[in-house]
Amino acid sequence: MPQLKAPSKEESALLPPFAELPEQAIHLPQTEAQFHAAHEALKRVEFLGFDTESKPLFNADQHDSGPHLVQLATPQQAWLLQLHHPLALEITRDILGSPHILKLGFGLDNDRHSLPRRLQTELRNIEDLDRHFKRLGYGSSVGVRAAVALVLGQSFRKSKRTTTSNWAASQLTAAQRRYAANDAHAP
Repeated sequence: MPQLKAPSKEESALLPPFAELPEQAIHLPQTEAQFHAAHEALKRVEFLGFDTESKPLFNADQHDSGPHLVQLATPQQAWLLQLHHPLALEITRDILGSPHILKLGFGLDNDRHSLPRRLQTELRNIEDLDRHFKRLGYGSSVGVRAAVALVLGQSFRKSKRTTTSNWAASQLTAAQRRYAANDAHAP
């Protein structure tokens, strides 16, 4: 069977833009009440889009302390959990360790390795959608951009400047929040 080819960046760019979440649907909890509300909302769902972000490493001798941000999304909203906050770690541990919530994402091999160590818990019910596309005849890594083009007929734009920004920063920029939320929302 010949291998199917995912759309290129150039081909994807010709499609209508991805329907991003509105700003008011992106939650970045900072207070105890906001973390409590996030946890209550997240543990009631059956499935979540899932991704992580880490501060980029530019030298081989740098220590990788990531991931620094965990993104979880429903079709209507997203939560960005900065893991430097103890309550974010607690929620992330509970949700990613839950066998009752399906977590879906792309390119999760690194997360399967680094998150259990960071969270001190086993990840349960995690599905890498790249593997589903591979079974359909696509290459080993379709990724969110190409999957959005294939499934939704939309263009998911990824800014190199944003993807390689400092995800360990205590204050995320508007561009970081928007990108991170939609990177989890798309799956």
